[in-house]
Amino acid sequence: MAIEDWKTELSARLERVMPAAEAWLYLPLIEEIRELKRRTGAVVVAHNYQVPQITAGIADFTGDSLAMARYAAATDAETIVVCGVRFMAETTRLLCPTRRVLLPAMDAGCSLADSVTAADVRALRERHPGVPVVAYVNTTAAVKAEVDICCTSANAIEIVESLQAPRVIMLPDRFLASFVAERVKCEIIPWAGACEVHERFSAADIAPYRNSEVVILAHPECPEEVQAAADFVGSTTAMTEYLVRRKPQRALLLTECSMADNITIDHPEIHFERPCNLCPHMKRITLERVRDSLLNGTTEIHIDPSIAARARLPLERMLAL
Repeated sequence: MAIEDWKTELSARLERVMPAAEAWLYLPLIEEIRELKRRTGAVVVAHNYQVPQITAGIADFTGDSLAMARYAAATDAETIVVCGVRFMAETTRLLCPTRRVLLPAMDAGCSLADSVTAADVRALRERHPGVPVVAYVNTTAAVKAEVDICCTSANAIEIVESLQAPRVIMLPDRFLASFVAERVKCEIIPWAGACEVHERFSAADIAPYRNSEVVILAHPECPEEVQAAADFVGSTTAMTEYLVRRKPQRALLLTECSMADNITIDHPEIHFERPCNLCPHMKRITLERVRDSLLNGTTEIHIDPSIAARARLPLERMLAL
């Protein structure tokens, strides 16, 4: 596609979620990053919560954290740029141990991942000897190194059931643990962590839209009262698939704001209501930081080899199911 053709097409898509003048302002930097990707042989993977100028403009793949890592592992790219938060870049590095993994904003953390430490996991094992530990992928490599198996919000129920244990420890999100506990026969021992984006939602946010044509979707990291009042509860991937399949005229997406914008780019026929919540950590990733990361390569993710070897195992056990 000729340069001016892709610019026109991309601008038209971005204009679905921003003023035309703003969309065109991003194009020179997007073009510069695309050229840097070509010269360095890099691929860019982006989370669903990244802004449209990243997902539509420069990303080779957009999805949830595990799908990002799996896509990266399936490519032959030597350099992988992760437009997400640190635990996502670590997960990518664990599944791509011989590649260079760049995180454009090294200060892009995660309140949920930060809510539990490796020492916390060891203490849990002492209190509950013999009880298997399941870690959400939204955890650090150091925490993954201490657990038995990982899960995502999409496969958490399947993972817990596969253990065939009477009791299972789930960490770190207490609302995901509650979601799973209602759907499995074993006892779930939760950790008290939560995502600062999702825990702020309440049933009051949903009340104005009840008994209307608005379809309400919630992430399982939302509080129980929100999940109970929603029409659908699922992972970011599941929510997207639900919307694409159902194509409601109006929807309320109880998750990070940029996800609705990204869906709108491809499905402008769906009108998204508010509220939504912004993730300050995700928003630390910018086009400027992606460019600089590709230029200087100083934002590479490194994991202590002794931790990486142990952290890779629970991911591999999950992927093997």
